[in-house]
Amino acid sequence: MKIEWFGHSCFRINDSLVIDPYKDGSVPGYGKLGLKADKVICTHEHADHSGRECVELSGDSCVLEVQEIASWHDEQNGALRGPNTIFIVSDGDEKLVHLGDLGHFPNDEQLAAISNADYLLIPVGGHYTIDGTIAAQICAAANPRHIIPMHYRWGEHGYAEIGTDEEFLAAIAKSSLTDKLMRPELTASE
Repeated sequence: MKIEWFGHSCFRINDSLVIDPYKDGSVPGYGKLGLKADKVICTHEHADHSGRECVELSGDSCVLEVQEIASWHDEQNGALRGPNTIFIVSDGDEKLVHLGDLGHFPNDEQLAAISNADYLLIPVGGHYTIDGTIAAQICAAANPRHIIPMHYRWGEHGYAEIGTDEEFLAAIAKSSLTDKLMRPELTASE
């Protein structure tokens, strides 16, 4: 799979599918997206994940299969921040899981659905999502082939109240997961 990261939780998969584009100006440090794709999907309706208007649709059919798993943006069944959708994307050969703004440890059914993915895109910054320690625990339980951290602050990029990826990296370093860590370069928008 070709995976491009445009910052925060925004990814384009195989030049065809954009997941969680942020609205212009909604995430500090990131510029305008201006992406092209066949389809756009959003894990929830907060501005930093629902910038559909920032993606120009090609008019072609998206060839990727997308499955949705309901989850919550917090540990109180959505009472604080509402629902979140986990997306499972397949190209027929590989499986990618985008956890969106997951705010809780997955239940048994959710964990079974996301387990053994080729790519697990997981929020690690805390505050609005799970923190780095819980993210590492989810990674250990889900056993992905590759782990891609997202939704964290680095330098001037991201919200001041969310953490960097340091807690997550420290927790991963204490496990046998270090070799699964994958860090895509930030891709400039078109």
